[in-house]
Amino acid sequence: MRNLFWVFASLAMFCMADSAMAAGDGLSNIGKGVGAGITILGAGLGLGLIGAKMTESMARQPEMANDLRIAAIIMAALLEGVALSHC
Repeated sequence: MRNLFWVFASLAMFCMADSAMAAGDGLSNIGKGVGAGITILGAGLGLGLIGAKMTESMARQPEMANDLRIAAIIMAALLEGVALSHC
């Protein structure tokens, strides 16, 4: 799973840089591609932390599992929205 994440992150970074190179201003567009890749990495790490902490909290307090699940889904959706809007 971890390798798959790196494949998608690098693919997104290179796709953004490749399509941006056709625009003519190469270096700034490569920077945009690298920035999008870093954004994807940050979002992936954030989603991983949300899942890890949610699982840990559910193990500690099983009676709060439903509330924690709902909160984690909302936070993950917000995080993905922010990551996609910045790419």
